[in-house]
Amino acid sequence: MSTRRDTAARRAIAAELAEQQNFRTAQEIHADLKLKGASASLATVYRNLAAMAGTGDIDVVLKADGEALYRHCSQPHHHHLICRSCGKTIEVRSHHIENWLEEQAAEHNFYDTDHRVEMIGLCQICHETHSS
Repeated sequence: MSTRRDTAARRAIAAELAEQQNFRTAQEIHADLKLKGASASLATVYRNLAAMAGTGDIDVVLKADGEALYRHCSQPHHHHLICRSCGKTIEVRSHHIENWLEEQAAEHNFYDTDHRVEMIGLCQICHETHSS
């Protein structure tokens, strides 16, 4: 197990992420921390988010433009449904996906594999808004 420095900045970032349901950028997290009086710099926020993502404490997904979005993990290995309009995020687990991916890896002689699945679309509310 890796050692993690328990700093005031890391605790503030973890608390901020725990309060939110959707994925957010480092800049959004930093801005919210500043509004709450935290003194962490944007570089500190980025560094802590990277470390927390590396240990699996938070989820990270990439937008189409490559920008990272961060979110608190509420369960072990899972996948995401993400609304491309409002950012609403639903965590999903599926043994069907897991089984299919394991079969594909075995069929093609891949070992020690890992994966992430994110489905991007419109939630019902955004779909109805865009369809009207």
